[in-house]
Amino acid sequence: MMNSQPMTPTRQTFAMIFLAALVLITMLFSLSLGSTDFRPWQIWQGDLKAQLARDVIMQLRLPRTLAAWAVGGLLGLAGALQQVLLRNPLADPYMLGTSGGASVGALMAILLGAGSLIVTLAAGSGALIMTLLVFILAGHDLATKPLRMLLVGVALASFCGALSSLLLSLAPDGLLRGMVFWLLGDLSGARWEPAMLCLCVCLVVIWPSAKMLNILSLGIMPAHALGIPIQRLQWRLYVVVAVATAFAVTTAGIIGFIGLIVPHALRLVFGTDHRVLLPASALGGGLILLLADIISRVVIAPQQLPVGVVMALAGVPVFLLLLKQRGDHL
Repeated sequence: MMNSQPMTPTRQTFAMIFLAALVLITMLFSLSLGSTDFRPWQIWQGDLKAQLARDVIMQLRLPRTLAAWAVGGLLGLAGALQQVLLRNPLADPYMLGTSGGASVGALMAILLGAGSLIVTLAAGSGALIMTLLVFILAGHDLATKPLRMLLVGVALASFCGALSSLLLSLAPDGLLRGMVFWLLGDLSGARWEPAMLCLCVCLVVIWPSAKMLNILSLGIMPAHALGIPIQRLQWRLYVVVAVATAFAVTTAGIIGFIGLIVPHALRLVFGTDHRVLLPASALGGGLILLLADIISRVVIAPQQLPVGVVMALAGVPVFLLLLKQRGDHL
């Protein structure tokens, strides 16, 4: 993993508070900005305009804001965990095919007319299967083959993209437009409750293992020498990453680069202690997706851009910059 200077506990605390404050401020902006000029403080004015403001803010903007934060948090957390598995800051659910597997599972369930629960389960199964395929096809000695794993992941992600295109070609006209917009990343009408619950559960499940993740990030051999149950820990990471990605995909479609950029950037700020990095990645991922969602709503208002497109336009240059900085260390 990329090393960074450790912060003192006091500085980490202030940095975490500052990050949480940025999230709250961005949420306020998200509630205030849109295709109409309604603002949150107008809902208490007690007139007709207050009722309209209440409907717009409470029924449209607030659920979308919470969904954006939860989905971004899930992707940030999943990216941080996959970077531990590969010990490479250029890994994320999008590049390793996990998001693609989740999208294929979800699209198949949608075409079969399944309900939201079955769609989520299908997405989770697709994400888990794709994660396992990456590790199986990359070989057993993963400690010395991070580049090979990335290449396998990119290949499988392309394969999932082809399968998704095939499913779209088979979709009836009534479903096609919505499925395409969903694949581009769409928060319109997204339900925030499942994604938020999943984020909280994933943090509760994985955070007690943060100390072991710190050791695992040093390498397989040091972790084995210190008595870390590597296989059990890796399986826990597989499942958490797959579940987090599945809920993110079923809530908002395919949104790339958050899991790559956010943990890498926060590692430079907070260091490599996963007791701090994991919750920081959840906060930072939510912050970045909130900003992208605000841009998607206001740049060509009253029309909206797919939030996944906004993230791709911003994420590709940052990814190329990170790739250039890494150089021959991959």
